Amino acid sequence: MVIGISGTGGGFKKFCSGDIDINDASRPIKASEVEKCADEGVEFIELPVAIDGLTVGVNPDNDFVECVTMDELHIMWRPEAEGEIHSWNQVRHEWPEEDMRLYGPGVDSGTFDYFTETVNGESQASRGDFTSSERDNVLVQGIAGDKGSLGYFGYSYFVENQAKLKMVGVDAGDGCVYPTDETINNGTYSPLSRPLFIYVSKESWAKQDVKDFVSYYVSYERADLLKELGFVPFPDVVHDLVLDRFQRGLTGTIFGGANPEHGTVEEILSANQ
Repeated sequence: MVIGISGTGGGFKKFCSGDIDINDASRPIKASEVEKCADEGVEFIELPVAIDGLTVGVNPDNDFVECVTMDELHIMWRPEAEGEIHSWNQVRHEWPEEDMRLYGPGVDSGTFDYFTETVNGESQASRGDFTSSERDNVLVQGIAGDKGSLGYFGYSYFVENQAKLKMVGVDAGDGCVYPTDETINNGTYSPLSRPLFIYVSKESWAKQDVKDFVSYYVSYERADLLKELGFVPFPDVVHDLVLDRFQRGLTGTIFGGANPEHGTVEEILSANQ
């Protein structure tokens, strides 16, 4: 088995060209990618595998940022902020007049897509003057070494590097909430919680080694491993629904595309089995 690394968008380019069997994705497939796969004759099986919460972090020496509102994240990250919002007190008046430097995933990342759509109302809509990388460990190192930094990445990377970073809570209108296994799974940490996916080509689904690998990948037996890695496993009933979807080889998207369905992962899966 050969494993390559890229952002979600870069992975879908290879996947929809028929170059790879499985694409990991930190967001649902886009309508344009569904169209690309169809044009190339690539049918796919869409499988949610865990839940993640995009985590906002700052340097541990930052003693004034404990919680940010969604509006404040928008002030920081909106396209119009480029070259204009560069000091902490421009975001909140009581914060100090000190330089603020932002770190985030590269534009090919599904995390970037999800964050920009959630915070700025449109996928890929973001200021461009921030330090970007497709590798979350690079972002962690940057924030850990820069007192004026703020960035975002998956919850698992914060858990893995919590000794180097300071977590920031997010207030979406109902008070400050920090990402934890519980708040991510029960929807309290909203709107920055998201399901994570793998996409399996229907052609590769016929291969026994792929079936064996993916059957284990989506089973609830690996829940402890997910927790160890910092991800939040689904309840057993969701794992059963995902495994059933894979074993039956149900193709197409019910989470992405032009009109993604709404509801919990369990509700969406149950309605489409």
